[in-house]
Amino acid sequence: MNDVPLQSEQDRWDMVIKPKSGIFDINIQEIWHYRDLFLLLVRRDFVSFYKQTILGPLWFFIQPIFTTVIYTFIFGNLAGISTEGLPSLLFYMAGINAWTYFAECLTKTSTVFKDNANVFGKVYFPRLIMPLSIVLSNLLRFGVQMLMFFLLMGIYAIKGASFHVTIYVLLFPVLVILMGLLGLGSGMIISALTTKYRDLSFLVAFGVQLLMYATTVVYPLSAAPAKYKLLISLNPMTPIIETMRYGFLGHGSFSWSSLSISALTILIIVFFGIIIFNKVERNFIDSV
Repeated sequence: MNDVPLQSEQDRWDMVIKPKSGIFDINIQEIWHYRDLFLLLVRRDFVSFYKQTILGPLWFFIQPIFTTVIYTFIFGNLAGISTEGLPSLLFYMAGINAWTYFAECLTKTSTVFKDNANVFGKVYFPRLIMPLSIVLSNLLRFGVQMLMFFLLMGIYAIKGASFHVTIYVLLFPVLVILMGLLGLGSGMIISALTTKYRDLSFLVAFGVQLLMYATTVVYPLSAAPAKYKLLISLNPMTPIIETMRYGFLGHGSFSWSSLSISALTILIIVFFGIIIFNKVERNFIDSV
């Protein structure tokens, strides 16, 4: 009869799960430990967008093209809104691509608790991974759509259209980060609130559409009514879109002060978003 081997005096664990001691307790090392899960979630979100569709990945191109054409017809041809001399397709696509990335990050992050309640209640992993994966998967879509924008720029450049790239195009990576952070922070705040107030989830999609018209997506800041111009310029997305157009197309209302205020506002939103998300995640499963 063989003796059962005795356990070691001190068990060795590769991970110890502890309750969070406060709302500022964010374990970055733990998030890095779950990087494989993070990449799987990014892949899931990216693939599920066109899975079981007839046109597949072509929807990444079709959606912004159709939206751009419709906006060009309605706001450019019918309403006659100025595009500051820029080709209408380039003007609208620049704004649409930027706004779509922000809006997708916001709307999908805002329902992260409700959409993943069954997973959160069964498996442990850092909850912050879920909204972060949404931002990155949407970034991949944004990258695909920007390739189409660059192709369109090349076509118009060959035709001799009146636009030019400026040195401020180097700010593009910063603008992308700011858009992602704004969608992440705003989405986490709304997601935390929807665990108790379900009505907010119905208002998000509608509110995002209205907010778009308070941003310079379909019109330049110079064409905004004087009495609303200050309010529109305070929208954090307005300086981002204006800077993006100024960098790639050479037209727009670029201002270091406006962009700095936008960046500071976004950082504050992300700060409070993480705090609120971190607080709610500890007991949200009881109310979802």
